[in-house]
Amino acid sequence: MDAEDGSYRYRPIEPGKTALLSIDMQNMEAGKPLRERARTEGTAEWKKRDFFERVESVVIPAQQRLQAAARAAGIEVIFTVIESLTQDGRDRSLDHKISRLHAAKGSWEAAVIDEVAPVGDEIVIPKTASGVFNSTNIEYVLRNLGIEYLVMYGVITDQCVESAVRDAADRGFMVTEIEDACATYTEDRHQRSIEAMDGHYARAMTADAFIAELQGLGLKTA
Repeated sequence: MDAEDGSYRYRPIEPGKTALLSIDMQNMEAGKPLRERARTEGTAEWKKRDFFERVESVVIPAQQRLQAAARAAGIEVIFTVIESLTQDGRDRSLDHKISRLHAAKGSWEAAVIDEVAPVGDEIVIPKTASGVFNSTNIEYVLRNLGIEYLVMYGVITDQCVESAVRDAADRGFMVTEIEDACATYTEDRHQRSIEAMDGHYARAMTADAFIAELQGLGLKTA
């Protein structure tokens, strides 16, 4: 573990002890109607058009490749979404109340977008705070599944994704962050977050590099 330059962090995953974790890829954050409105000048989404364009053209395709390869390899795919336990959101964290973040239980806003949605009985864990580890039983679930390696991606890079990366590392998970499967509101913010995590709390890779790693381990990815 005490490898020079932290190289232990960059070792390959162990497939039977690995899960993907998709963060907040839901309609409220990246739904198709929002992406479509971002193309119309003057809308609220227009102000975040770079974000929505990256989600559409880079993030979703990368996640689709990543999830397909993981499923073919027999790797667990898990999702977390912002979703209250109630209709009025009274159970939300103080931060989410102040920030007016609320997706009612069972709502369209809380559902994972169709393009990268869960398949079969894949686990979806609702949360009402930025950090999934601080506001849910996800660690209990992961320990029950025998997970030691987490491959993370989603939105927003420097908010909920970064919180999950930091918290997972602190709890003893080996984390891989998939750079091209994440997005935030500016390229500078995205790069700063990835660089801050890489080599300290996680190793950063592209989706294709991770898929190549699976193939190098002799796993079926298609």
